[in-house]
Amino acid sequence: MINRRSFLRCAALAPFAALSPSSFAASRGSYIDAHVHVWTPDTERFPLAESFSKEKDMVPASFTPNELFAECRPQKVGRVVLIQMSFYKFDNRYMLAMMAKHRGVFGGVAIVDETKPDVCETMKGLAAKKVRGFRIYTSPEKAEGWLQSEGMKNMWAYGADAGLAMCLLTGPDSLPAIQRMCAAYPKTRVVIDHFARLGMNGPVRNEDVEQLRRLAEFPNVYVKTSAFYALGQKTAPYADLTPLIQTLRDTFGAKRLMWASDCPYQVQGEHHYADSIGLIRDRLNFLGAEDKEWMLRKTAEKVFFS
Repeated sequence: MINRRSFLRCAALAPFAALSPSSFAASRGSYIDAHVHVWTPDTERFPLAESFSKEKDMVPASFTPNELFAECRPQKVGRVVLIQMSFYKFDNRYMLAMMAKHRGVFGGVAIVDETKPDVCETMKGLAAKKVRGFRIYTSPEKAEGWLQSEGMKNMWAYGADAGLAMCLLTGPDSLPAIQRMCAAYPKTRVVIDHFARLGMNGPVRNEDVEQLRRLAEFPNVYVKTSAFYALGQKTAPYADLTPLIQTLRDTFGAKRLMWASDCPYQVQGEHHYADSIGLIRDRLNFLGAEDKEWMLRKTAEKVFFS
């Protein structure tokens, strides 16, 4: 028996099933989702990195582009920034294969090993395949050492020269060290994922918001308003995040904010894709039409598709 969600997914996919990659790109909607992970259950062709388990770590067991399209196309999201999934680690092949298959639909954020002496050459090769950012898992201990790390300094310097973004998955406790790195490399594009995860483990704290706001002094720092399912009250329609979004709009300006879903996690349990985009698109009265245009398309387009 087909459940309701499976039926809706099949129905949503039907108009696109016969499209070639080029015609698929031409059919894209007007919005960009700036943060999505995809993976395949085919671990023979695309094996997981050592220490990761198919049974434990691949939850859900599958989230392919077709499964994503069934969620995002009904909301007129036509382009998506793919974020390399952690359990593939430095093996970016599946993400790159999906970018090539659906040319023009996907941007990419890869993961590279900054300890390798050829890290800049690796970044250059990935950039030739339309990768425009590099994910960095951030903790206070790691971030404190960046200014002494030759590999990290090389990454940030090359990113500045090549217009490639450092995309930081961080918590608020790493923001002071990130601020120092931004001061050392002010020309490097930096993207802070998921509001720096403010409010992930409890209420949003004013001191953490102020620390994030300090990054606005660097014109190349951007913030993703994303992962609503994981922050604050963690309940749709996510209205409790309104003051935080308004503060960041007032501080950074909409031109440095971008909406993202963080799928597939945004479509698990009681959470739904429409509620995520709907918060920005439909519910926040302080956002004007131009603000929404930047947050839902133009900022991500500038950073990840230019």
